[in-house]
Amino acid sequence: MFDRAEPDSTHVAFATPIASLSSNEMGTSRVFDRLAMVVIGVVGVLSLLTFRDYGLSWDDYAHSEYGDLLLKLYASGFRDRRALSWINLYYYGGGFDLLAALAAKILPFTLFETRRLIGAAVGILGLAVTWRIGRRMGGPIAGLMALILLATCPLYYGHMFMNPKDSPFAVATAIFLLGAMRALEQYPRVSLATGSLVGIGFGLSFGSRIMGAFGLIGALAAVALIFAIESRACGIRSAGVRLGHFLLALVPAMLLAYAVMALVWPWSVIDPLNPFRAVEYFSHFFETPWQELFDGRLVSVPDMPRAYVPTLFALKLPVIFSVLGFGGAAGAMLAAFAPGMALNRRAVFLLIALATLLPLATTIALQPAMYNGIRHFVFILPPLAVLGGLAGAFLIRTASKLGRLAPIVAAIVFIAGIGTPVVEMVRLHPYEYTYFNRLSGGVAHARDRFMLDYWGLSLKQASQALLAKLAERGETKPPGRRWKIAVCGPHRSPQVELGPDFETTWDPQGADFAMMLGEFYCAKLDAPLLAEVVRDGVVYARVYDIRGKSISTLLTQPGL
Repeated sequence: MFDRAEPDSTHVAFATPIASLSSNEMGTSRVFDRLAMVVIGVVGVLSLLTFRDYGLSWDDYAHSEYGDLLLKLYASGFRDRRALSWINLYYYGGGFDLLAALAAKILPFTLFETRRLIGAAVGILGLAVTWRIGRRMGGPIAGLMALILLATCPLYYGHMFMNPKDSPFAVATAIFLLGAMRALEQYPRVSLATGSLVGIGFGLSFGSRIMGAFGLIGALAAVALIFAIESRACGIRSAGVRLGHFLLALVPAMLLAYAVMALVWPWSVIDPLNPFRAVEYFSHFFETPWQELFDGRLVSVPDMPRAYVPTLFALKLPVIFSVLGFGGAAGAMLAAFAPGMALNRRAVFLLIALATLLPLATTIALQPAMYNGIRHFVFILPPLAVLGGLAGAFLIRTASKLGRLAPIVAAIVFIAGIGTPVVEMVRLHPYEYTYFNRLSGGVAHARDRFMLDYWGLSLKQASQALLAKLAERGETKPPGRRWKIAVCGPHRSPQVELGPDFETTWDPQGADFAMMLGEFYCAKLDAPLLAEVVRDGVVYARVYDIRGKSISTLLTQPGL
């Protein structure tokens, strides 16, 4: 599917010759690179304009405290060790939380506004790294298309503002992927810059989540491909010498990776066995099981069917992203085992394909507990976008051979394909992460079949709407006490937004108001409606006036 080097019967085709570009080609390349800079700049400007719109999730407060405790750990010279036993977050790295806590000391925003802004900055870094990978593999067009596919993917864009776990992990794995790709291209030598990228990327990825091991497995598979083919062509001894040189050259990178991991995940190094303890911890479902809505049925999260991940990928990714991305993954796997192509390039194709396919295949095969949509798989979106960019560039090159009109038609199809999710993102803002594509019927059709706002971001806008309604009515808090608001959803968001005049509770008895997510587990109350948060015709949250009402529970299932 992708480009090939001419076969050579006397030796392994290892390095792909790079032809000199004509002045026209260089000018065209500069145009595409400048367009890429424009895309990154537009995302940056939009982030600055909108980062305050994103509410707190269920996990935000705990993660912010973890970041603060990590700061205290280092500031106290490791005397304040609370971060090493904080809830269960010490099983994760806290690099993002640490960075956000540091930034909050400097930037003139509130703590949670700062976390949103830093999340956006990290996400934009991921866009830039994805562009570099795509450009390095397939040229300026492939890089630009990979960047656009990822930037217009609502799952990636929405999570980068408010997900302290999965979005930073996705960026870390992309950095490692770029470093590993460069190392394979330079095999068996590794430059200082490449080794640094490998070390920083792997340290950040494995130091964020133990699933960073997927990246290492893919890299080892790519190296094994090189060794196997060189052994057959040149003999095991010669191939072994080259492999030894390569591994020796990566020793400094591994030392750097360990240092970076220690910085962002200090618990992992206070006992060398702790990473294995984390693997053991996450190998079993570690919470009390609950039910989530999947395909119209309530299913316990440890019992989710194998179809869970494939179904949600089919429904939650933009159609053009799925078609190009998974089409590109198939093409990359074919290219990896295609004789005649330069060996290092074949290894890179295998690396990128496995970065996408291996986590999905493992999840389908092992069927672990699944919940919160596919947020745990945000990390495969950058390599999937790269594969989509490669496939798109291949199709454009193919179309150019069919006549002058064909590439224009292909470009129009691509623009239309990315335009649809962009329009939906605007309509759903700031709940882009709840997007379902048009083939699925959109969020309106998904409301009764799947979870939408599972992290409760809409309670920010619901809180603002309640304050506006009370101000409109001229109501002030009752004398001698605070307003009491029963909340079905994460309580920290209304606590932060409503301020000290309100107290939150799960018990509606005696409460003044009720704030309810639109998810299946929150009841619809028989009480005056004060405000609704609606996107694309779907209710994300409601606020009721329940003064004088007798309501026993906020939940549709009391034992939930």
